[in-house]
Amino acid sequence: MSEIRRVCVYCGSRPGLRPSYARAARLLGARLAAEGIGLVTGGGSVGLMGVVANAVLDAGGDAVGVIPRALADREVGHHGLTALHVTETMHERKAAMADLADAFVALPGGLGTLEEIAEALTWAGLGIHAKPCALLDVDGYYAPLVGWLDHGVDQGFVSAEARAGLMVASDPDALVDHLLATAATPPGTAPASAPEAC
Repeated sequence: MSEIRRVCVYCGSRPGLRPSYARAARLLGARLAAEGIGLVTGGGSVGLMGVVANAVLDAGGDAVGVIPRALADREVGHHGLTALHVTETMHERKAAMADLADAFVALPGGLGTLEEIAEALTWAGLGIHAKPCALLDVDGYYAPLVGWLDHGVDQGFVSAEARAGLMVASDPDALVDHLLATAATPPGTAPASAPEAC
C-alpha cells in the first residue's frame, strides 16, 4: 500500500438522529487534517457530508468534493471546499471520487453510502484497486451490516478475504491509526495494531 494522501469519506447527506454521528464526523475530519491527509467527499454542504468537510477545512486541511449536476441543488453543493468538481452523472462522480482517493471510509449514512462502500469493497476483492476500505461504526450503527457480512462468509457467498479486507472501528482515531499502519506495512503482512472488530 502506498502513502495515504486522500481519504474518500462516504456518509449521509442527513445528520441522523444521534449527536454522536456528527461528533464522530468532526473528529474524523480534524484528525485527517492533523495528519495532512486530504478529504474526498460527495461535495454536499448538508448532513454528515458537510460536517466532515467543514471539520477538515476548519483545521486547515484540504477537502475536495465531487457532485453530479443533478444533485448540486438538492445536496446544496459546498462552495467553500478546496475544489468542487461537478460531473454529469452519478457514475462519473463515483469514478472520480475513487480515482482521487487512496482509501475509503464509510461514516453512518443511508442507501447511497452503503452502495458506495460496497462498490469500493467489491472492487478491492476483484483486484481493481488495493486501497483500504473501512467502516466507522459509530454507536454500533454498522453492527447489523457486519453481522450480515459474517453470515455471508458462513454461507459461502462472501469470501473470507473480502471480509478481512474491511476494517471496522468505532473510534475515529483508531480508524486513522489503522489506515496509517496499513500504508506503512509491507505487502503480505498485517498491520500490528488492527482495531478489535477487524
